[in-house]
Amino acid sequence: MKHLLIATLISGMLFHPLLSPKVIAQSSLPTLSDSLSSSVTLDSEYRLGRNWVRMLRGQAPLLSDPLTWHYVDDLLWDLVPHSQINDRRLELVMVDNPTFNAFAVPGGIVGVHGGLILASENEDELASVLAHELAHLSQRHFAQRIEEERRNRPMVLAGILAGILIAAADTQGGTAVLSSTMAASAQSQLAFSRRNEEEADRVGMQNLVSAGRDPHAMPQMFSRLQRNYRFYGQRMPEFLLSHPVTEARIADSLNRAAALPTPRARPYSPDFDIIRTRMQVHYAHQANDIYRNFQTLAQSEPSDLNHYGAMLAATRIGQLEQAHVHFQALSPQWRQHMYIRASYVELLLKRQELTQALTESQQLLRLYAGSLPILKLHAKVLRESGQAQEATAVYKQIVRDHPNDVETWYELAEAEGLVGNIAGVHDARIEYFLLTGNFDSAIRQVEFARRERNISPTDQARLDRKEAEIHEIRRQMKEDF
Repeated sequence: MKHLLIATLISGMLFHPLLSPKVIAQSSLPTLSDSLSSSVTLDSEYRLGRNWVRMLRGQAPLLSDPLTWHYVDDLLWDLVPHSQINDRRLELVMVDNPTFNAFAVPGGIVGVHGGLILASENEDELASVLAHELAHLSQRHFAQRIEEERRNRPMVLAGILAGILIAAADTQGGTAVLSSTMAASAQSQLAFSRRNEEEADRVGMQNLVSAGRDPHAMPQMFSRLQRNYRFYGQRMPEFLLSHPVTEARIADSLNRAAALPTPRARPYSPDFDIIRTRMQVHYAHQANDIYRNFQTLAQSEPSDLNHYGAMLAATRIGQLEQAHVHFQALSPQWRQHMYIRASYVELLLKRQELTQALTESQQLLRLYAGSLPILKLHAKVLRESGQAQEATAVYKQIVRDHPNDVETWYELAEAEGLVGNIAGVHDARIEYFLLTGNFDSAIRQVEFARRERNISPTDQARLDRKEAEIHEIRRQMKEDF
């Protein structure tokens, strides 16, 4: 695995010494000034974030695992009611990167690298990172940064956003951009960022406890970062260079956690362990090795989790019979879990048992109607079963409910091609290119659509509006970035 990185100045998981519990009890959460709200509106932040994420989708690999996205999105929304976020137009972006990274961008964009799940040892640790990021959004630290840095805004803020973007696609490149951005910033700018981070720590921990989560999750993360430091030598992650984890900080966070109320123990749910196992198999450099590891564990320490890991790893290396054996070894309770049943359908697709895969996906759809990962899985089964028309209908349902799901727009274009709906292919490709910031390709696709025979005046007008929308978004992005 590549070295760990938490690369963000706007909103990364930058923990700092926390205030005493007594101060929390006596103080209310900060209120933004009227001047801030009037000069940087929520709508302007929203536009900026949604345009920036187009670049992210186009340049960084997105994690193509709907089950993992579903799990993290559910966890995020479990925390939102306990936050102070007023504008809840949130969008989770899962980045296919094994580094330890999370970020929030104005306009409600929350980004999580797949490696963050690997670095977390339990659900509350992962939740502590998300709570911190939500605190950045609720306190509108980006808007505060604009007020503080009016003179350098084009250099500093654009540089920070570019650093997050590059870090998502290439760890070392992102680190270099962020380092140069920090070097160009004045000391007052760095101090302002630290104040934001302290506030995000304080607010984030309050919200974590309010959500019934263990406050010790934060110091546990502190300790792991410090332990990992020993393995980096002269090449520490950017996070540890700019925000060192010291014994004093660990002690402060431990003291704070000890003084906070301990939530009631939650009933065990295998969700986190299941998703973390998926990431372990996904990011394993040597698939054969991780299969042997899980197989050995399943034999020496039989458990549902070890059999599930062996099932996934066997599927990845094409040992499909062994994967089925490990699935059968799961307890009946585990075999009924949504994530496990979806994994079984994935296995059936690999085995080309399409009739059974379709039966299973239909049953899942009846149980979890409207579930994004189940809809995506069902559409895939339909398409591989030769039912492209039915798959197209499901993909259209998904993009109606999740219009920013770039992967589904791509799949919809493919499905439309299979049924011979060329106009539908053009429409889906236009949306795909627009969501990934590829404006030249989007314009070309509009031109291709205009050349089709028998195009109606209504369709011509619709394409004209779409072209105008593309030009307007491009203009906005040039202005913002």
